Amino acid sequence: MKRRRIAHLDMDAFFASVELLRRPELKGLPVAIGGRGDSLTPAGRAALIASRGVVSTSTYPARAFGVRSGMALRRAFELCPSLIVLPVDFDAYRDMSRRFKAAVREVAERIEDWGIDEIYIDLSDVPGDDLELAAEIKRRVLAATGLTCSIGIAPNKLLAKIASDMDKPDGVTLIGEEDIATRIWPLPARVINGIGPKAAARLAELGIESIGELAAAPPALLMRHFGPHYAAWLLDAAHGRDERPLTMEHEPKSRSRETTFPHDTRDGLTLYSVIAKLSRQVAADLAARGLAGRSIGIKVKYDNFTIHTRDHRLSQATGDAQKIRDTAVHCLQRVPIDRKIRLLGVKVSDLEEADPLARGENLSLF
Repeated sequence: MKRRRIAHLDMDAFFASVELLRRPELKGLPVAIGGRGDSLTPAGRAALIASRGVVSTSTYPARAFGVRSGMALRRAFELCPSLIVLPVDFDAYRDMSRRFKAAVREVAERIEDWGIDEIYIDLSDVPGDDLELAAEIKRRVLAATGLTCSIGIAPNKLLAKIASDMDKPDGVTLIGEEDIATRIWPLPARVINGIGPKAAARLAELGIESIGELAAAPPALLMRHFGPHYAAWLLDAAHGRDERPLTMEHEPKSRSRETTFPHDTRDGLTLYSVIAKLSRQVAADLAARGLAGRSIGIKVKYDNFTIHTRDHRLSQATGDAQKIRDTAVHCLQRVPIDRKIRLLGVKVSDLEEADPLARGENLSLF
């Protein structure tokens, strides 16, 4: 039987690294990417602290202070008063993403695109030593982008994902089935992709902190607390079992847009205007891909951070902005507006190929 060799490639601090190419004088300093401005002036810093922006990514010197992705910029400045914050530039990141993926395809054609800064690579049919192949991929990525990446190679996607994070930045890690007990089991259970904060907290309550402890946990205990399907997956993951193939074409299951208000609001006109805007954006996203959806929903986050969602399924798929808007408004009317709203989102799911005759639908709304 042919031995599977799956690599996971993760660009190192991708957004921040792209910015440092343009601002080499900031290399070695604590830098974060997030928000709409920069902290290079006192006024810019004050605006970022007062904003609701979050950290998209940070350099490794910033991470040493505890600055992490998803953290509020205000908190990031508290942890690292000398933090330098630069605005997000998605056009530049997408361009670099295309470059590094093209460079990898020069070595291996079978790639699963997993996001703007990471991919899985099937090396099973690529001749050569794993370390040599990883070195060649890293060399080509560096030549194409000027950036470093970290690569993990293992028998499956689950282990490769874990391995790519074990020797960051600019690292290469090989994991075999014989290494699971000595190198994987001592790691925290939360490093498994698919164990989120809530599941990790529940496991900790059960006295399960490491992957090894999870592997040794009684199945009945896990089933009682997580249900049969997730419990079975937890045990498989803890033992390094993962038979998922690479997906060469990764079509999204939904399209969504959301916005965070500068000030919490309950104003109906504001809410309906934002739904109209988000509906136009989602409709444009669908039209660009030739897609339509049968399920339309909204997401509401209140000022106390609780979240409500409502969905409505249509009898016929649509990509029409007005239909999306009207259905989203109907969904909004089904949630309580007894508190001010912090965030509002519109989503279209259950996607399928759009009727070619319907692709000329009007995308303009009030």
